[in-house]
Amino acid sequence: MNVASQQASFLKKRLRRDRLARSVITVFGYIVLLTMVMIIWHLFSQAVKIAAPPGIKVSQEIPVLPGGQFLYVGDTANGQAAVIKGPGCKVSLARLENHILMAKQSLRRPCSHSLGVVSSYGQPYIADISASGQVRLLPVPTVTQPLRQTQFNDTPLANEITFALPEATWQQQQQWQIAMGETWIITLVKTATDTLVQWVNRNNPQQIIKQQYSASQQIVLLPDTRQIVLINNTVLTFVDNTNQRLHQLTVPANVTWADTLVKNRSLFLALDNNQLLRLSVFNQAGILRYQPAYSITLEAGEVPVEMYAHASVNGIALITSKRQLLLINRISGEVVQRKALPFAPVGVSWFDSRVYVYSAQAYIQHQVNNMAGLSTANSLLQPHLYEGYVTADQIWQTSSASDYQEIKMSLVPLLIGSLKASTLALLIAIPLALGAAVYTAYFARPKLRDGVKPVIEMLEAVPSVLIGFIAAIWLAPLAERFLFSFAVFIVSLPVFLLLIALVQHRVAESVSNRLQHIAETVLPVLGIVLLGYVCIVWAPDWLLAAMDVEDFTFLAHNTEVPVGKTTILVAIALGLAISPSIYSLAEDAISGVPHSLRQASYALGATRLQTLRRVVLKVAFPGIVAAIMLGFGRAFGETMIVLMVTGNTPIADWDLFAGLRALTANLAIELPEAEVNSIHYQVLFLTACVLFTFTFIVNTLAELLRHRARKVAGNG
Repeated sequence: MNVASQQASFLKKRLRRDRLARSVITVFGYIVLLTMVMIIWHLFSQAVKIAAPPGIKVSQEIPVLPGGQFLYVGDTANGQAAVIKGPGCKVSLARLENHILMAKQSLRRPCSHSLGVVSSYGQPYIADISASGQVRLLPVPTVTQPLRQTQFNDTPLANEITFALPEATWQQQQQWQIAMGETWIITLVKTATDTLVQWVNRNNPQQIIKQQYSASQQIVLLPDTRQIVLINNTVLTFVDNTNQRLHQLTVPANVTWADTLVKNRSLFLALDNNQLLRLSVFNQAGILRYQPAYSITLEAGEVPVEMYAHASVNGIALITSKRQLLLINRISGEVVQRKALPFAPVGVSWFDSRVYVYSAQAYIQHQVNNMAGLSTANSLLQPHLYEGYVTADQIWQTSSASDYQEIKMSLVPLLIGSLKASTLALLIAIPLALGAAVYTAYFARPKLRDGVKPVIEMLEAVPSVLIGFIAAIWLAPLAERFLFSFAVFIVSLPVFLLLIALVQHRVAESVSNRLQHIAETVLPVLGIVLLGYVCIVWAPDWLLAAMDVEDFTFLAHNTEVPVGKTTILVAIALGLAISPSIYSLAEDAISGVPHSLRQASYALGATRLQTLRRVVLKVAFPGIVAAIMLGFGRAFGETMIVLMVTGNTPIADWDLFAGLRALTANLAIELPEAEVNSIHYQVLFLTACVLFTFTFIVNTLAELLRHRARKVAGNG
């Protein structure tokens, strides 16, 4: 009875321990699954924002000061100033305090002066022109310069820009315009009889150039490209400051409105057929020319009023005569959002996620939610005509030297880079791994197989960063001389080993039994050494003689990429890295073919090679395909080798001697420096989703094939 009680107590304790262990394992298993789900959810939650359009929400509406009218509205929510004309002949700078506009600085001026606001690279200037034609350009203080309750003419003289216009012409002026570039300031003055265009060099104000045109001539000023555009119905004539005609362009319909973005690298034209046409600049033989990039369809009778380009994202805010605010993707020209306005707008500005639309009497601050929605599938995948490029292209270039530049985020170069590297790596790894797998699983003796297979599988444990380091430090400098030899050696090695396997048994039969094992081991080694000697010493000379060249540098002349940074070198290093994985799985698939099938084939009179080709490889084919797919998935997801060996140049080119940047390497390079929740950050998460989805599908299919192969082997 006592023994029975002890046994019952022992069984209860054991049952409790088992339950506890099962509970702990289950809990940790669920934690792992929950962690994976959270990672995947975070990955896709960041990327899915790109698919949703941006939202526009009114934050606040602010009226102008009594008796005044808005000339310009800066980022008032962030401390910048709004420029207000009036009351009277005064100019005021106002700042927002507790949702109330307060005048902080003022400029008293004679009522005979003309007044306006001009922007240069995001910096607004107040243009004050006297009755005699004396021009003062006064910079509006930025947020880093606190506004004081003082006179605006206390601004330091060094920040002012002054020059003079012909007094006689100015006194007859009916319309005027100033455009400021990095080097030149262009002033346009229209009178009843003619139009004056005056150029002033900002670095040397004494250098003044004057041009005269008819009073009816429509002109667009492009100071940063040192040109003006003469518009005559459908014909655009581009001339420089010496009146030399640079080129001429014909558009599909009459031009009704024209404006340019900061730096004058894009020119927008509204045509009378309801099209908004964008012209993009490019350099041809030292001359900056413009060519059509895309057109946007507007509503019937809708004419643009003003546009403003975002400083750091590919967005343009456009206000129109139909009281509409449009957000446009700068790269593709797609209208991603349209919002009705309560008044007729006269100006617009865009800072971060805040868009200010103003009339003379009030301004509205809009909050743009989900800025990532400015990026579209078209802008990420299709070729586009970027500023400075002659033809449409697919480019990844997310950093620029200054603001107001196009951010080029085409995913195609990264996809091509990953596919090119992983596909070529398979071309290297498949012959090498499958050749070794066939040899050890089918031709080699069991003792030799038991020694060789663990050694090859141990190579899978070598860190990829070590392989990348060896390839970058040792193989890259030797690439120009030995790259071809190495590639020929790797590709021809499986064929050479197969030939050795075919004659190996005949050689072994010609020696004594004691020497047969040694012959089977020594013969492949001697063959590999001989093949390597031929590939290194003779093969390059044969190729150079056949092509009548002196060295292999001609291979990279078209791409101007060093041979040591080309796709072929990446393929070799990556192919060697994934070969052990493919070998291990393929060898298991081949050796797992039931022995009875081989014996049945031999009994029917088939040779070893016929049995291998028609029986063993056919039965093991699903497992071999699964091994290749898993190798491909690892190659596609490899980071360190492609990061260390390539030049990381994102080029949408399938040329083997061009550089590349893979999705994984791009994430490693740019994600640590990307601003959180920026468009760049979310596009990087989109590339991570593409990478995850692709490898998940490939690995899942590979596992299904492996499962099928195991079932076939088990049924055999």
